[in-house]
Amino acid sequence: MKTKKSYLSRTVSEIKPSGIRRFFDLASGMEGVISLGVGEPDFITPWSVREAAILSLEEGYTSYTANAGLLELRQEIAAYLSKAFKLHYSPESEIIVTVGASQAIDIALRSVVDQGDEVIVVEPCFVSYSPLVSLAGGTPVPVQAPKERGFKITSDILEEAVTDRTKAIMICSPNNPTGTLLEKEDLQAIAEIAERYDLLVISDEIYAELSYDTGYASMAAIDGMRERTILISGFSKGFAMTGWRLGYVCAPKEISGAMLKIHQYAMMCAPTMAQHAALEALKNGSNDVEEMRKSYRRRRNYMVSSFNELGLSCHSPGGAFYVFPSIESTGLSSEQFAEKLLLEEKVAVVPGNVFGESGEGFIRCSYATSIEQLQEAVRRIGSFLEKIKS
Repeated sequence: MKTKKSYLSRTVSEIKPSGIRRFFDLASGMEGVISLGVGEPDFITPWSVREAAILSLEEGYTSYTANAGLLELRQEIAAYLSKAFKLHYSPESEIIVTVGASQAIDIALRSVVDQGDEVIVVEPCFVSYSPLVSLAGGTPVPVQAPKERGFKITSDILEEAVTDRTKAIMICSPNNPTGTLLEKEDLQAIAEIAERYDLLVISDEIYAELSYDTGYASMAAIDGMRERTILISGFSKGFAMTGWRLGYVCAPKEISGAMLKIHQYAMMCAPTMAQHAALEALKNGSNDVEEMRKSYRRRRNYMVSSFNELGLSCHSPGGAFYVFPSIESTGLSSEQFAEKLLLEEKVAVVPGNVFGESGEGFIRCSYATSIEQLQEAVRRIGSFLEKIKS
């Protein structure tokens, strides 16, 4: 009998499912679980933003927009970036509104990566980066940011990974999963490598609004880096708009033009009503963003001190809404710790190894939930640690 051939793409077949999703699936069938795994704000999108979307529907704005998005929204994004981060992009030719930051990363990679190109991926990092490099035809080259430096990458580690096939470096600041914030001197060290070897930097800045102790520095604002940076951002995290699926990507005109080709064929445009909502968020949402940021900062402080008191060493993250405590002292692997904690105490966390090899020995805990839930989760984790000691 003739063997049936597989119709699946070899690349897709070789990509592993998201490690985050496995623990969500486990938790979803259990009663009374406190989830510290979810990577989205616990705040509801501000009313004025929701109202703007409702009004746009009532007024009949239900057609496609321009492929790159509403010009008025792109102009507002340009004004926002200029005021907040001293970045200057042309709304007409250097900004594209996308279906979330995830789509922005996808089209960024597909626009610059050729078959066999290598992309350095700084880990620990969000689970989609390496798979998206592979789907674009490239080869992801993971490099590990040292935990001893609070997961900040060093120029010598980056330089060791560069080959004659390297095309770009992917970074995220503030980082998911560690919360690590790259300050200006950290970015300058990466920029020096990019300039020395003529590389692009794909900079995921989706958590830029959620930085707590110092001002935010964008890679594109570093001297000489605007022309070799693809900046990814959006409204999901800082503006509490995850379900709206709206992001944007900024890059020099030539690269933006290439990304727009992919976007117009694959997606046409981002949802019209979400774009109207985002316009309101940029115009009048700064107070809401600041209130959310202050709340996250208080929760960050509570979680860091709590984990350290429990004996799980935890650095203080500079941004995002995650802490990344070490569980090495327990003798359990990240997956063992997360699974046992879920089954025995009904607290869902994400094992650090799903974010890359350097995440082994850590767990990611989101503090985007109420302080009461965080306090109960800490109590349960403390109880779990007592059990495994005895």
